[in-house]
Amino acid sequence: MIHDLDALQARIDGGGRVSADEALSLYRSAPTWWLGRMADRVRRRKHPEGIVTYIIDRNVNYTNVCVARCNFCAFYRPVGHGEGYVLGFDEVFRKIDETIALGGTQLLLQGGHNPDLPIAWYEDLFRAVKARYPSLRLHALSPPEVLHLSRTSRVPVSEVISRLIAAGLDSIPGGGAEILVDRVRRLLNCYGKATADEWLDVMRQAHRAGLRTTATMMYGTVETDEERLEHMLKLRALQDETGGFTAFIAWSYQPEHTERGGREATGIEYLRTLALARLVLDNFDNLQASWVTQGGKVGQLSLAFGANDMGSVMIEENVVRAAGAAYCMDEVEIVRTVEDAGFVAMRRNMHYEVLGEPVFRQRDVPRQLELATAREAGDTSVPAELMNYPARSAAGKRQRAQPPSPVA
Repeated sequence: MIHDLDALQARIDGGGRVSADEALSLYRSAPTWWLGRMADRVRRRKHPEGIVTYIIDRNVNYTNVCVARCNFCAFYRPVGHGEGYVLGFDEVFRKIDETIALGGTQLLLQGGHNPDLPIAWYEDLFRAVKARYPSLRLHALSPPEVLHLSRTSRVPVSEVISRLIAAGLDSIPGGGAEILVDRVRRLLNCYGKATADEWLDVMRQAHRAGLRTTATMMYGTVETDEERLEHMLKLRALQDETGGFTAFIAWSYQPEHTERGGREATGIEYLRTLALARLVLDNFDNLQASWVTQGGKVGQLSLAFGANDMGSVMIEENVVRAAGAAYCMDEVEIVRTVEDAGFVAMRRNMHYEVLGEPVFRQRDVPRQLELATAREAGDTSVPAELMNYPARSAAGKRQRAQPPSPVA
């Protein structure tokens, strides 16, 4: 228990660093109002202009076929499953067209660890996207996906990153971090896809290659308070080393429909975790509010607990939705939420450069009252271009031996 909160407040106000022991004591015993107030003071110091940012992009999950089999994931399907899919290039193009119509400037592209998609598939997709949409930014492939490509291609991570950059990769999202403690990762069955050190090393090499990335944390499964804090401290140490992270995003585990099951952490737990992140991650400029798991009201309250960004309009989401969360906020709703909290809402890019005022105030934009999905239910079409790439699995080889089914 920290008895002298006034002294710690003075140190934080002066830009001093919170130690591991202090952070743990704060999380366990500091009043929620104090954590929120201090996180807000740090946010105000870093962002005195009173602006809360957001980005218009689309979260496209290009495949749900995955060999990782994380027990907290309700999205993946095993190789050969009848509900497994791979999006065709034309499907991705249609999603981009819809995104641009809503003012979007970026594609967030993530998916399962599909053994039948070689690195050439990714390179060809990235080049095709950049050829048609040269100004669109590709925020793509989390560290475990990069590591998966390194393993299946038998080339170093650094070469995978350089090849993807040459094909059009602009930045890397922070997915697949979960909790960066190997005890936890073994229990979640995600140790095999990436150890804590492997996840951090992919980010280190991405930063060295000139890419900016985000960092995430999925909490509320089996981790202890100490392990949640250890995750943050590892991110802080890497940020001290490289300075490559643009933002931190925390969200609570969504248990519905998962193998692991369990309960979801409360909104109070979320706000306390967010506030602690603002105090511990003193070298991160930006913290996102996770409205997609917490809902709009807690997302709004996050702006008083250290967050300075409302994240993405998203347009589409499949992973969290599969686990039971289905919140949707289009640009109009995000801006209203921000302004009702007393801030100025501004669009940004992945580098947190302000792009301008809301698009809907400049031109007519269709309202979006629910998030789109990767595909309509029952669509089992197989993209024709898949036949151009060799498969590794027996199921993939059988599929490629058949004529491709038409894409809806």
